[in-house]
Formats: sequence, structure tokens, C-alpha cells
Amino acid sequence: MTINIKSVPTVSVAYGRTGASTKSNELGMRTMQERAYEKRGEQYLLIKSPPASGKSRALMFIALDKLHNQGVKQAIIVVPEKSIGASFNDEPLSDYGFWADWAVVPKWNLCNAPGGDDGKVGAVGTFLASGDQVLVCTHATFRFAVDKFGVEAFDDRLIAIDEFHHVSANPDNKLGSHLVQFMARDRAHIVAMTGSYFRGDSEAVLTPEDEQKFESVTYTYYEQLNGYEHLKQLDIGYYFYSGSYADDILKVLDPNEKTIVHIPSVNSRESTKDKIKEVEHILFSLGDWEGVDQATGFQLVRTPEGKLLRIADLVTDDVGVRDKVSASLKDPAQKNNRDHVDIIIALGMAKEGFDWIWCEHALTIGYRASLTEIVQIIGRATRDAPGKARARFSNLIAEPDADSQKVSDAVNDTLKAIAASLLMEQVLAPRFEFKPKKAQNEATPGFDYGEGGYDPEKCNVGFNEDTGKIEVEIKGLQEPKSEEAKRVCREDLNELIASFVQDKPAIERGLFDQELVPEELTQVRFGKIIKDAYPGADAEDIEAIRQHAMAAFNLVQQAKKAAEEERSGPQLIPGEEDRGPNTAFVDGVRKFLNVKDLDIDLIDRINPFGEAYSIMSKTMSEERLRQIKAIIAGKKVKLSIEEARDLTKRAVQFKQERGRLPSITSQDPWEVKMAEGVAFMQRMKAEAERG
Repeated sequence: MTINIKSVPTVSVAYGRTGASTKSNELGMRTMQERAYEKRGEQYLLIKSPPASGKSRALMFIALDKLHNQGVKQAIIVVPEKSIGASFNDEPLSDYGFWADWAVVPKWNLCNAPGGDDGKVGAVGTFLASGDQVLVCTHATFRFAVDKFGVEAFDDRLIAIDEFHHVSANPDNKLGSHLVQFMARDRAHIVAMTGSYFRGDSEAVLTPEDEQKFESVTYTYYEQLNGYEHLKQLDIGYYFYSGSYADDILKVLDPNEKTIVHIPSVNSRESTKDKIKEVEHILFSLGDWEGVDQATGFQLVRTPEGKLLRIADLVTDDVGVRDKVSASLKDPAQKNNRDHVDIIIALGMAKEGFDWIWCEHALTIGYRASLTEIVQIIGRATRDAPGKARARFSNLIAEPDADSQKVSDAVNDTLKAIAASLLMEQVLAPRFEFKPKKAQNEATPGFDYGEGGYDPEKCNVGFNEDTGKIEVEIKGLQEPKSEEAKRVCREDLNELIASFVQDKPAIERGLFDQELVPEELTQVRFGKIIKDAYPGADAEDIEAIRQHAMAAFNLVQQAKKAAEEERSGPQLIPGEEDRGPNTAFVDGVRKFLNVKDLDIDLIDRINPFGEAYSIMSKTMSEERLRQIKAIIAGKKVKLSIEEARDLTKRAVQFKQERGRLPSITSQDPWEVKMAEGVAFMQRMKAEAERG
């Protein structure tokens, strides 16, 4: 069967190539590292920064200061897998201006040591009793060591946890439980680092109470990519197909691009259940096989145009061959050799911590349930390298099959892929700073209002060069009161949006419920998510956080819509050469915001999933869409008591503002919904009194 690929219009993000994120200060620190080093005195430090931004080296700077200047005895670096341990090899930091070098005694890098965790756990104990300063081990080794020696054995030491999203606030997460014990004892220093502060299972990484103890350093994807020297555009494409993906893979795989192909898990519906044959299909689709390079283990394939491709097969079951190929990919002598390898085919590898700066295309077949995994995969393609002006991420997803008995699972896969795309659009955009619109507003210093300058009749959005944020003035916007709520609005909106787009009832209704009143999602559903995330926050702060998060989400969606109307495909930032990307993004937002007063009520009346449905409707047949709608409608959930309570609270607020309760016969569907909530609670009260 021939593959039938339908292309979802690509979200394309253009960047300014300012060079800022790759330039070093007098101590040899790049922007993110300098920002983290400024907080080096904090006992608990959380670094949220994208792949390739230099988190490993940032930790070296911080750890050395803690060891030499803060009375910390030892530093223990904890990584999720052995291969990532190489990120903490010796570094001559003094060559670049720092006052000390980073050095790890070879025997204390347990990621390189032979044997299982049993022997390595004993080595941790030996290290704790030694006078040496740095140890590197895996998460698993560290967990066993804490179980064996107790948290008190790590007093006055630095524990640095790399890829921190592996931690969970769930009590069943062993590393998370140990972290809680360390913080309760309050004797160890902790530095947590992650490129994506959200988990695929929707569990919180930290409880709100524990997270408040951490000082955060946030460096955004936008800051990182905008500050590169070479990469100026990142495209994200989602493609639905029918048939077998391996039959015609070249419709999405360009042999002239340096590509990592992640084939599907053998347990997924996209898999043919024979991973070896899938790799062979890809190889023979690319051209004629000419053998194996004996030095590297790479497959050699000659394309019809005569180009010899060097392909690394990390899927093979031959462990010896796979290890040889893997070692060749990590060869430090080849790191800067663009021609060393052309295509890498992987299954469960070449993701987190894998460093191939020349990668231009991350092609993933099959949906990925974990948003974190998608962020990590995209990070493989977003390294800056000479001559690499464009990178892309493509996700090839099997279209729901009307004849399949597993069509419901297929629909769930599709929804998860859409959720991931919505989150990535948010992650890749510039950050917002929202302000209440004043009655007599004046032009703000440092605020770019675009062509024509400040116009109080129109202007409510601009780019602030000083902060690097898009500033938006919104009428009726509620400001956070507590310091924690201010921090959430400043730093954690993307994490809340991640929870929202992973919420099945929200995305199902937002995409397929034609009777939906948008406020049911933007106010009630999103309000519940925020309340659950911050149980200690008062109602006013919860509402302020909700308004800021929903404004950020919906404005990115509307900027995409404006760009789609202007160009052939939706581009998050339309990167014209004659104007900077920041201005281009603001122009896209202004197209939506070209009104005298932007009101928070207007934002709440926009279905946040409307643009995602628009893309789906262009790529799926009406029959498929009807089928999906029928599945969603078949499990439609009635109003819950919690939702009714929330609607009743909003009805009381409505009465305070308008002097009457919402009417069930109103022409405004949101007013009707609030009235239904009041009626529901009245019925419940009457039944309780009778019963």
C-alpha cells in the first residue's frame, strides 16, 4: 500500500541570530551560565533551560564555587543514563577566564565504571569517606546509595540532578521521595537542571510547597535560539498518513539533510512489528546498499544522484555492532566533522543528552505520549552550527482508521500529538508580560509600538528591548498579589499550559464539541487545573494566574492565525529579512489586537483549541472528522459538582457586577451556562434537604 501523507501546515519560527547566547563573558560564561552563576549562593537552585544551552558547564561553575567558597564538602552529579555522564568530563575552564578547572578523578565517574549498580553503590560510600571532591553517577546508583547510607550521609554536600523532569512529586517516584527527605533535613545543597519542566504522565515534578523553596533560573527556548549565530529558522511539521510509513519514507525524509529518524516502538500501532525490516526499508528507499564502513560500523548507501550516505543504525539487535556505531557517533575527534555521518536511525536512543550539532531534521514516526520526550527530540535539531540556517522537527502520525477496532486509541494518539504541537508553539514563542490597561495610558519607555509610534486608540502591545518580552496591556486584567503568584505569572505559565493541553476533557471538548461555550474551558476547566496546581493560593491569585496563562496561550494561537491569513502557511513568526523576528511576532499579535481596548473577557471568549481544529480540518477527511466527533460525543460528561460550584461562584460575581443573577433564557451562552450551574447546585441542595 502506498503511503498517503497529508501535511499539516508547518509552524515556522524565525530568529534574529544576535549571537548573544553563544558569546562568553570574561569568565568564559555564556548568557544562561552567567544568569545561573549569579544565583550560585542559593541552597536550592532550579535551572530551566533548553537543550544545548550549556547547563552542564553552568553546573561546573556553580559547583566549583560551592566547593571552594561556600563550605560544601563534595559535589555529586546525578544523570539519568550512563551516556550523559560524558557531559561532565574534565574541562579546562581557566583557559576561558574562570579561576579554576573542572576535574573528575576517573574512578569517580561511575558512568564509565564496569559492572552493575551493586558495586557502584559501594563506590559512592567510599567516595563519601574520601577527600576527593566530585562524583558522577546515574539516578539509579544514587537512589540505591541513599537507601543504603541514608540522607544524613550527604550532609553539607552538593547534589546536582541533571534531567530533573525524571523526578516526580508522586510518592512512588523514588528519586522524588529522596529529594523530599533531603529538603526536610535541610543540610544538602541541591541544583536541579532540566530542559523541559513538564512530564509526559502529567504528574507534577515538585509539589508547590517544595518548589517554593527553590530559586529558579529560567532561560527560554526563544532566548536560546534567537541568540544563535547560524540557525535562523525552526519548522515544526505534523503529518498524517495511511498505509505503512516505511513504504514511501522519502516523502518526508530528505537524504540531503542531516537527519535523526526515530522509528516507532514495536508496541505502537505505527510499527510493522519488525523493526529490522523497517530499517531495511528505509535504507533501500534511500538507494543502493554498498556495504558497511569497517572503522565506524556505518551503513553505506548510494543515492540515485550518486551521493554516498553514511547511515548509523542504532536499531540493530547485534549488541557489538550497535556499541561500535554508538562509539563512532561519540568520537570526540569527529564532533566538528559535518561529513562523519548523514543519517541516524534510532529506537529509544539518540534523544536525551545526545549531541550531534549538525542535525538539521528530527523525524519521529508515531506519536509520543511524553511532551518532555518531544522537547528532547526537538533539542537534537536545535544545536547551532556553521552553515546550518534551518532546522525542522517532523512527526509522522498514522491517521485514525475507520475500519480499525482500535480507532479510539488512534484518536487519543492524534489528540496527544496536537497537544504537543500546541505546547511547542508556546515554548518557542517570546515571553509575554501582561499589564492592566490604564484609563489614561502613556507610552512606556523601551516599548516598541511599531510603525507610527504610540497611539492610545490602538496600541496595547509592543516589544520591550530591555526585557526581551512582548508587553501587552489588557483591560480588566487581574494582577497577582502574593510573591509566589507573581513568580508563577513570570516563570511558570508554560508549565500550566502543558497541564491544560494534556487534559483530555479540555482538548476533546475544545476540538469537537460544537455546543462548547469557550468560558467552560478558559475559566472553569483551566481554573480547576490552576487550583489543583497551587492548592495554597487564594481565589484572587488563582484567578490572576488563570488570566495571565490563558492570555499567553490564546495570544500565541491568534498570532498564528493572523500569520496564516497573511501567508500560505501558519508561521508563528513571519521572518521577513527586512525586519527583525521580534517585530514580526508583535505585528502578528497586533493584527489580532488592533482594537482600542483589549478585554480579558474577549480573550476568555476564544476557544483555545480553535486553531488546532482548523489545521485538522485541512488535513483529515470529513468522514474521519465525523468519526472522531462521534467517539467524543459518545462519552460526553455531564456537569460535575465541582464545575457547578465554580459556575455558581462566577454567577455571584456576575450578580455583583450587573445587579442580577444570570438568566437561563439569555442570548449569551456563557450566561446560560452560569445559570445552569446555579440551577444544578439548587437541585443538589433540595435533594440533600429531602434526603
